This record gives sequence, structure tokens and C-alpha cells, in this order.
Amino acid sequence: MNFSFFRGEMTDNKLDIAFSSKLNGELNLLIGMDINGHNVFVPESGLYQNFLVTGTIGSGKTSSAMYPFTRQLMEFNANNLSKKIGILILDVKGNYCYQVHHYAKDFGLENDVITISLNSGTFYNPLHKPHLKPQVLANRLKTILLLFSENNSESYWLDKAEEVLTEAIKLCRLYNDNYVTFSEIHKLVTDSNYYREKICVLRDLFVSSKLTHSQIYELNSSLNFFQKEFENLDSRTKGILVSEITRITNAFVSDFDVMSTFCSPVHKLSFSGFSDVIRDGKIVVLDMNVSEYNVLSKIVAAYLKLDFQTEIMSNLSNSCVRTTAFICDEYDKYVSKLDGEFFSMSREAKCINIVSTQSYSSLKSTLKDDALLKVVSQNLINKIWFRTDDVFTIEDAQKQLGKEDKERVTKSISESAKKTHFSYVTNTLSSEDSNISETFSTSLQNDYKFDTNFFTQGLETFSALAFLSDGNRIFPPQKLQMFPYFKN
Repeated sequence: MNFSFFRGEMTDNKLDIAFSSKLNGELNLLIGMDINGHNVFVPESGLYQNFLVTGTIGSGKTSSAMYPFTRQLMEFNANNLSKKIGILILDVKGNYCYQVHHYAKDFGLENDVITISLNSGTFYNPLHKPHLKPQVLANRLKTILLLFSENNSESYWLDKAEEVLTEAIKLCRLYNDNYVTFSEIHKLVTDSNYYREKICVLRDLFVSSKLTHSQIYELNSSLNFFQKEFENLDSRTKGILVSEITRITNAFVSDFDVMSTFCSPVHKLSFSGFSDVIRDGKIVVLDMNVSEYNVLSKIVAAYLKLDFQTEIMSNLSNSCVRTTAFICDEYDKYVSKLDGEFFSMSREAKCINIVSTQSYSSLKSTLKDDALLKVVSQNLINKIWFRTDDVFTIEDAQKQLGKEDKERVTKSISESAKKTHFSYVTNTLSSEDSNISETFSTSLQNDYKFDTNFFTQGLETFSALAFLSDGNRIFPPQKLQMFPYFKN
């Protein structure tokens, strides 16, 4: 496919856009069409500065932005094993995956799509990360707990829960041949008889000298914690810690299909991580409707996201960095405080992040912190605003787009007369030799470039205000007509 990219400079406060042919095989993304009928593309260097798409329901953000962007990234070098893009797609509503499979069929990528759901036949254990320290795994679980904590000030309980999880993961790895599952963690924390049974197994391993020096050290550390601290907690404190941990583990052990998919034996695992995804250009899709599987969907999504981000950053050590992409519609359901840090560094790792949400208020309701929201949004450089009624989104957009001098016209009408008489009969005034004059005056007033009415009424369905970058500079905002996926 022959692509073009946009370039321009300010002339009389308008963006002159010229086009030039791109070299075959170079990545860029078609965004939309400007008011002059020219297609607007973002080149590869601009893609790595990420995208934030916002818009109210029915404005077209999914059908004319997220779907077309996904299609283009899947199509790029689809037949080139060494250059096609590895992608993680989080499907919040359970319908995005159908479009992904449709595109995969169009481009011959059916075997490259890995669908993670309860009926896909893919077995995935989020806790099976033998190369990661127990502290790292426990910290990930704490991050997920923060997603479900209405009051983030409860840090003491979350910190203590992280400590319990760390030691439980150590024990599980020792008696279960380095394999950890949510069901094992759940039983260790909630069933004291099961805990004592596994301690007996570890005692036999120690007596028979089957543990290495490092394993003995880990065993002593865990036993000291459980026997000298955890077991000595009062029933109320212990109950709170257990309830914090089981907020995650219950989602995996309370349903047989869920446990079979995400807590399967190690030999049944069919998806172990993102190293192969990046190397071979695979496409991982989480297909779990957040309305149906609320907690479970958020936990698995958070783990997939963390695994993906960790693998992306570790990929920097390779001599040849592969292009990857992260795509999430309704991003407010899965946003976390760690995303802003990743977005700030992912450009060097050549990761394209494209997320959409109804409004900034939706993100804030999940993050519960204005500072975290700013960190996330400021690292999503390319902004595409569809119609919105959210005041928070509008005000933030107006501040980012800045102000300009606008001409204001005022009109006044005055009347003068030499004599004026009052009639007591008609109760009116009458004038002699009266004159009526009308005065017009103009002045410059510094105001936002786009007023509130533009965002609430000036953007039709499938049209958006785009604030884009080519990787070197930010271009002036312009209204674009977007291309719905169901139209040629």
C-alpha cells in the first residue's frame, strides 16, 4: 500500500498540508480527511508518541478511529514474519475481538491471533513467571488490588497483603516445583490444614537434602513470617488481610471454567508470555466482557498489560527492537497508575499505544488522582477529541490548545433630540428634531481557540478535532472527517 504523511507549517493561522510519497514498507497511520479533502497520515516516528481518543457514546470513536487504526496495524507487513507487529488488544465489551478476527482473516493472520477467554482453548496462568522474584509478583497483585480499592489511603493493609503474598509465593514455589497458581495461594492463605500439610512436605524435602542453599534460605524466611508474625496476628487483623487477598483469588477459584483456564497444570499451558508475541508478530486479544466478568476481567487484563509492558522494556536490550502496539477501547476500565510511566518510556522501545475513553472524568474516576491522570494524558501526545459533553475534558483540551486573539464586534444605538414633550393624554414622550445613530466598534480579545460549543455541537458523528505530532513537532489542531470501518 502506498502511504503519505502530513507535514506543514503555519501560514495565516491555517495549516498548509503538503503530501509526499512514502517508501514502500514504511509504517504510518491514516487518521482522517481534512476540510480540504486531503488525507492526513501520521508517520512512524509520530506513532510512537501514542494516541488518546475521547468521545461520548455514539460519536464514532470506536468505529472510525479504533477499528480503522487496528486494521492498519494488523495489515502492516502481514506477510513478513520478521516485520509484522506484535499487538496486545484488551476487549472490554466482548465485541472488539470479532472485528480483530475479521481483519485476521482478511490478511491471513488467523494462526497469529491468540484469544484469551474461557472458551477459546487457550490456557494462561498469570502467576507462572519463574524468572520473576516473588516480591515482583506480589507487587503486581498489590497493583491490581489498588484498582479495586475505593480508598487508596488504606495502604497499610495493601502493604501487609503484599508481604503475605510474597511469602506464600515462596512456599508454593518450593513444594510445587516452582509452579504458582491462584488456587494454591488461595488455599495456603485460607486453609490452615492445607498450609500445615505443605509445611510437612517441605520438612521432608529438607530432611532428605533435596533443597538447595537458596531454597533453604527462602524456606526459613517464609516460616519465620508465617509462624512468628502472621499466625500471631489477632483474628480481626488477620481476617482483613485474608479478605484483601481473596478479593483476587476468589475470582479464580469460585468457578470451574475459570480455574481450568487460569490455574491449569503447567503441562497444559498454551500461552506463557509475550516474548514469542513480540518475536513472531502475534496478536493477543483478551475477550472477557467486563460487565459479565467484572473482577476477573480487570485482574487478567492488568496482568496481561504488566507482562506486555515488562517484556517491551526488556526488549530494549536486543540489538534489533521490534515494533509493537497496545490497543484498548474503553481504557478507563483498565487504566492503572503504572501506565503513565510506561507510556513515557515506550517510545524508545517502539511501542505504539492507542487507547480510547469516553472522557477524562472516566479516567479520573478509576485513577482517583488528578496528578496520575495528568501523567497518563501528557504521555499520550496525539489527541483525537470526538464530540463530548464532559466539562473536564473540554477544559483540559482548551488549555492544551491554547488561546488566540479573536475579533469582537460590539454595536450600540443612541437617540438625541432638541426638545422632548410629555403627553398626559397618551402618557408618552414625543421628540422634535430627533436623531438615531448606530455605532459599531471592534476589539481584540484573547480567548480559547475552540469554545465549548465547538466540542458539544460543532463536531458531527465521525468527525473529530485532531492534535497530532509527526515525532518532531506538534501540528496545529484541525477538524478531521474520520473514516468509519464499515465504509470504503
